[in-house]
Amino acid sequence: MRNLTMLTDLYELTMLSGYRRHGMEDRQAVFYMFYRGASELSYAVMAGNEQFKDYVLNLHFSPEDIGYLRSLNIFEEGFLKSLADFRFEGDIDIMPEGAIVFPGEPMVRVRAPLSQAQLIESAMLNLIGHQTLIATKGNRVARAAKGDRVMEFGLRRAQGPDAGVLGARAAVIGGCYSTSNVMAGQHFGIPVSGTHAHSWVMSFESELAAFRAYAQDFPNSCLLLVDTYDTLRSGVPNAIKVFEELKAQGMRPLGIRLDSGDLAYLSKEARRMLDAAGFPDTIIVASNDLDEFLIRDLKQQGARIDLWGVGTKLITSAGRFALGGVYKMSALEEDGKLVPKMKMSDNPEKITLPGDHEVYRLYDQDNMAIADLIALKDEVIDFTQPLTIFHPQDTWKKMRLENYSARKLLTPLIRAGQAAGKNPSLLEIKRYREQEEATIWEQHLRLVNPQPYKVDLSDRLWQLREDLIHGQEDGREG
Repeated sequence: MRNLTMLTDLYELTMLSGYRRHGMEDRQAVFYMFYRGASELSYAVMAGNEQFKDYVLNLHFSPEDIGYLRSLNIFEEGFLKSLADFRFEGDIDIMPEGAIVFPGEPMVRVRAPLSQAQLIESAMLNLIGHQTLIATKGNRVARAAKGDRVMEFGLRRAQGPDAGVLGARAAVIGGCYSTSNVMAGQHFGIPVSGTHAHSWVMSFESELAAFRAYAQDFPNSCLLLVDTYDTLRSGVPNAIKVFEELKAQGMRPLGIRLDSGDLAYLSKEARRMLDAAGFPDTIIVASNDLDEFLIRDLKQQGARIDLWGVGTKLITSAGRFALGGVYKMSALEEDGKLVPKMKMSDNPEKITLPGDHEVYRLYDQDNMAIADLIALKDEVIDFTQPLTIFHPQDTWKKMRLENYSARKLLTPLIRAGQAAGKNPSLLEIKRYREQEEATIWEQHLRLVNPQPYKVDLSDRLWQLREDLIHGQEDGREG
């Protein structure tokens, strides 16, 4: 893992310098990361933990880093020298990769000396925010495909190499099956897939010759792109000729790919032609600027598509180009004990939560999620007893729970600056996401007009927030 310590915003470093100057850098602080919701992000799929963990474990300023900061002529020499010994020594808890996350709830909880907790903000929001965004888009696409396999192949449209490689990883966490990205396949063990481009067909004297050449090179995985010239009058008939030749040799052709035109109509006609020619087991792959909404519509139109290739709109998360991740202080050490802190706002949705938090998911007897409950970390809640939960703003919206169970969602990632636990494999993460997704009711995950999932506050946390709100209001100057 390369050293990403300098992957930060300048204001993080100016604050570190100021904390040191005022003798505050070692005061214990609690921060938490969450995201603000929108219709396209009524839920999110957690991703990026492994890369964030590596970043924290490798956090250090090299002599070259310190030399560059010295050249800016804005930092005191004592501060610059202190960076040579900078390491992260705190604790981090995080929702596991593949977890289903909802707006406003802590995804990451950090407890560390103030300077250390502050510095990791920008990289955290970058690493976790990007992969969570793409994992969520991948999940929406995969859900629209309703069990059909989805290939991610957005590398050429990704916003840089890292976005392409880590985006492919995130897409698989979300529900995609494979990637066209060879580097992502190499690094993460993702199945890689791909056949040929239109340029292959155009490089030969005829479409049929191109198909025959490709079948000769890859007889056991022959999947032909049939829309270079004329899909139904040329492409599919020529593919069938080659498939017949492969069949005569004892080979089994894989199928065809459509990359343009009316995919619903063309797939139906191609399916009819392939079946009539004696190739009912061949598959039809579709691409061409697909997203979850177009896939949903094509399936509703009865398109005969077996495998979906999704690139640009997946790897760039078209429609929602940022997660909207937020990292806020919620407690700070004063006179030897943690004091709750809270950001105020005229917009109620932007008022942050004070204190050190725990997040619980509440389940009914069928193991379906009812709501998430944010509580103070030192609260003792007896989940064997009936529990009344309520909406944090619309407090009249209440629900009394009986015969339910509760599970903590935040798990250890870093303890005293050291790794806590092993990194699960990508396959394990994907299986975990499938298990978690199965516990969430469909109405909370649907593509359009999802029913908001309940994220409530414990009585103590709600009262603490109210006390701080009114206390700060009373203390304002006229």
